Amino acid sequence: MTQTYEKVGFVGLGLMGQGMAKNIVEKGYPLAVVAHRKRTAVDDLVARGAVEAASLEDLARGCDVIFLCLTGSPEVATAVAALKPGLAKGTVVVDCSTSDPTVSLRLAVELAEIGVDFVDAPLSRTPKEAWAGTLDCMVGASDASFARVQPIITTWAAKIVHIGAVGDGHKMKLLNNFLSLGYAALYSEALALSRKVGIPVAEFDKVIRGGRMDCGFYQTFMGYALEGNREAHKFTLANAYKDMRYVESMANAATVGTPMASAVKNSFALAMATGGSGAEDYVPHLSDYIAKANGL
Repeated sequence: MTQTYEKVGFVGLGLMGQGMAKNIVEKGYPLAVVAHRKRTAVDDLVARGAVEAASLEDLARGCDVIFLCLTGSPEVATAVAALKPGLAKGTVVVDCSTSDPTVSLRLAVELAEIGVDFVDAPLSRTPKEAWAGTLDCMVGASDASFARVQPIITTWAAKIVHIGAVGDGHKMKLLNNFLSLGYAALYSEALALSRKVGIPVAEFDKVIRGGRMDCGFYQTFMGYALEGNREAHKFTLANAYKDMRYVESMANAATVGTPMASAVKNSFALAMATGGSGAEDYVPHLSDYIAKANGL
């Protein structure tokens, strides 16, 4: 049976998006991209066979399925508004950003009015896996929309879970990030305390690594905290802080108390307020800000 390759658009060629788009075009899909901040990413993808659209509206006119991989809900809403004049009935818009589920549901209703389906398909893992095509993806979509976008998602994801209806992907992503960013806050505080009581980071790691408390996130975190690799986990403190605010917002709407989530958010707020708001200030660097707050 011959596979049908729909025309795909991709918006947001950042740390994750470039690798995802690379896999889409290299695995046979006609791909259109649009420039924003990262000209080098566009040039790289065009060299691999993609075409460059002049605008978001132009991209929308030529694509059947459009992926968004942006910073957060405000950027997604702005992009959808710009795409909207060019969207044809039957198009699917797939939001791979970590977004506020309430905004996702609102956009889904708006797009349904013009016959366009909305899917939320946020990601887990790092730019390394994006480039390798082995990301995790949790999808909120109708059965029909999921069946349509799954083959494209398979080009860049090794684990795909159809978690439920529209909005459920973003809800699950926030829960996932609550756990991972909670680990980061916990590790940072534990490392500061370890140093304060005279146990060096290297000795701390000898006990945790390979034991029951070890995990993949711990290893990438310690890639910086122990080994000094500033790019061990290229996810910014600013995005982490944004995601934890989204977690709190979701909990507020559900009337759920969040003493743990609020504590995690405050750890990232501290980092942001004391110099960690830059484009190259990543989650494992939280350990430095917590250490500094404790006089280390």
